[in-house]
Amino acid sequence: MNKNLFQTIRGAFVPQTTTVNDAGGVAYELSPKATLARIAVTGCFGRTFYASPELQLDRVLALLPKVDADFIAQTALYARRKGFMKDMPALLCAVLATRDLDRLAEIFPQVIDNGKMLRNFVQVLRSGITGRKSLGSAPKRLIRQWLERASDRQLLDASVGNAPSLADVVKMVHPRPVSKEREAFYAWLIGKPWDAEVLPEALRHYEAWKLSREGSIPEVPFQMLTALELGEKEWAAIAVTASWQTTRMNLNTFQRHGVFRDETMVDLLAARLADPDRIRRSRVFPYQLLVAFLNASHELPLKLREALQDAMEASVENVPQIDGEVVVCPDVSGSMGTSVTGYRPGASSKVRCVDVAALVAAAFLRKNRSARVLPFEFQVKDVSLNPRDSVMTNATKLAGLFGGGTNCSAPLAKLNQEKAKPDLVIFVSDNESWADPRQGRGTAVMAEWEKLKQRNPKAKLVCIDLVPNTTTQAPDRRDILNIGGFSDSVFDLISAFAAGADGSDHWVREIEKQSLTPRVKIA
Repeated sequence: MNKNLFQTIRGAFVPQTTTVNDAGGVAYELSPKATLARIAVTGCFGRTFYASPELQLDRVLALLPKVDADFIAQTALYARRKGFMKDMPALLCAVLATRDLDRLAEIFPQVIDNGKMLRNFVQVLRSGITGRKSLGSAPKRLIRQWLERASDRQLLDASVGNAPSLADVVKMVHPRPVSKEREAFYAWLIGKPWDAEVLPEALRHYEAWKLSREGSIPEVPFQMLTALELGEKEWAAIAVTASWQTTRMNLNTFQRHGVFRDETMVDLLAARLADPDRIRRSRVFPYQLLVAFLNASHELPLKLREALQDAMEASVENVPQIDGEVVVCPDVSGSMGTSVTGYRPGASSKVRCVDVAALVAAAFLRKNRSARVLPFEFQVKDVSLNPRDSVMTNATKLAGLFGGGTNCSAPLAKLNQEKAKPDLVIFVSDNESWADPRQGRGTAVMAEWEKLKQRNPKAKLVCIDLVPNTTTQAPDRRDILNIGGFSDSVFDLISAFAAGADGSDHWVREIEKQSLTPRVKIA
């Protein structure tokens, strides 16, 4: 007998590949629901290493007819609540405007939860990409209801931004003012004559302050203030009242304008940045703290730089502690150099996929001190990490290994060469593996995983994808979990999986837990 063909029965358990990925490597196609879930929590309609925004949109539009309206609604809820996404939930709501108006009405207030999301929804719907260019009576009614229920502060926040602006939206839907204050606000917003005596208090204060520059700083959005000429005193007053996110994003700005000459301001902002409750309420991505730290001016006071590190530790507090041996495999290959939100002129995050992969690995090492970290490209890279170092320090060190082709099977092959018996292996990648050695009917990842399972049948594999892909190197099953995204909600899913949850469609089932009103069945 041919020993190369019949050397082991193990190959019989490796599933046959069903497609190729964008890099040209063999892969497994995800189910329509799993694909939508992946795209919904990673897709920002920016250019990735292999896929254009147009290709991503085409894939979504081709996919949506294959899933029911309830799952579209649940995915929109999950992507907004758990994934903290903006563009994809707005698109899914716009699709429901043509598929199921009842479901749209039900989830609209939960998904379209601020002015930015409202403007996104209108932009998508008016583009005609979902099949209609006019808003239609039902969407108009939902938008009017949102405007009626919004607080003065919510409307002020929503007034910042264009294409469309809130003024454009108001002109489209013609909301009925519920008070004299709201009538004056709409007039101010769209450029009509307005009565200063009945403007909302914050806006009245703002208009008066613009003329006199006397008294306290008005409580209006940061952008409305920074559009004016301000002195050091005004900048300090803005810093005192700034939100957590505004503080994080404008440390260098405050530094340039002399805010930190006052040591009490340094203490105030450092305490704000490191406050766990504020961090939780801000819905910050852990990677956003990494970019704030990396971009912080060297002139920034040490207390503030340390506060960013404290904030990072707090933002990954729900990284699970895993019983048994843990191995984390961050992809540091060349394709991971793309922006984690995709490239889009004027709107791209400076954080790369490799930075996020490194951050996840460093976070797991911080909570699981005995974990191994195996960064890979063509092969596994040697790196020495101290689990006592901060998440920031280890993440920066890992990201510095960037470069090379993608061979997702390399870490598993190394573990097999060592005859290691890990209990949980976690990949953080763009999943675009193409440089793996060919091994029979399946992917090299699955061939190596089956070898590892021979030594530890209880071992589990997690594949975290950071880009809106439609394929995987290891299909879902009881011992394999595929998830996507870069919010800390992935840690909750990993924790449940490591504790015994079945990986087969586990993520899809989590999305289907998003509560919807039961449909009335007509006999």
